Amino acid sequence: MNIKKVYILEDRGILFINGDDSIEFIQNLITNDINKVTDTNSCYASLLSPQGKYLFDFIIIRHKNGFIIDCEKDQVNNLLKQLNLYKLRSKVEVLDLSNEFVVAAIFLEKYNSFPNSKEILGYTFKYREDPVILDPRHKNLGGRILINLEKLHLSLKILELKSATLDEYYQISYELGIPQKNTGKLQNKLFGIECNFEELNCLDFKKGCYVGQENTSRIKIKNKLNKRLLPIELIKGSIKDGDIILSKNNEIGKVLISEKYSFGLIKVKDKDFDFNEVYKSGTADIKILRPNWLNL
Repeated sequence: MNIKKVYILEDRGILFINGDDSIEFIQNLITNDINKVTDTNSCYASLLSPQGKYLFDFIIIRHKNGFIIDCEKDQVNNLLKQLNLYKLRSKVEVLDLSNEFVVAAIFLEKYNSFPNSKEILGYTFKYREDPVILDPRHKNLGGRILINLEKLHLSLKILELKSATLDEYYQISYELGIPQKNTGKLQNKLFGIECNFEELNCLDFKKGCYVGQENTSRIKIKNKLNKRLLPIELIKGSIKDGDIILSKNNEIGKVLISEKYSFGLIKVKDKDFDFNEVYKSGTADIKILRPNWLNL
């Protein structure tokens, strides 16, 4: 593993929320507790539909007098519109800073080489005024540095980092069972809790009300979490969005993201489901991958 590698995540977007009501505004919307977000801690969170269905997921970082939202760039405009719909009379400003900042991902070993680092998920510190975060979802996603674009090349030179292909980073994320590409295809297709948000530190069941909280809590309390979003390994053939996944003519799932890093919603408690089996989907033979952190 080359700790000098850095992945410049140009496909991540940056929103900035500030204003007198920003804490209350965010707290009433997201699945996690905004009070966890401090100068030394960042968190993973999601914005759900009122029915508890997935809409957006992002990392929240405390920055100056407000909060940075690190999300998939393809979803920035839609997320901005959604947040503005909820603003009403709140004293809140939501800005798109995607053209001013970039997210850089580094290996865990490089993150640990910083004198101020701590191997605690979400732990945050500043390096030359840039926030450095241990990814709050899983430590094997490494660290994230939020860099002002004007300082990007100088920062990489000082840190002795060399840009590497993004395919490497997204392959790591895919193998960990964490989708970061084409997440717009998941919108309203599954409940947020089915995205493994509890295991990935995206949900706080003690924080109180937020959009979609009622159905999320009901699924948890009644032990009705029967489906999971999981990576798909394509063995042969091809798949497309919406293809049914079959086991002995029994539907055990559906393809939601069919691109290179494929994911499907899988009935993990179905009697015909087994991680060791090969399944049919469209013209393809596929396997469902089990992330090593997932306990069923």
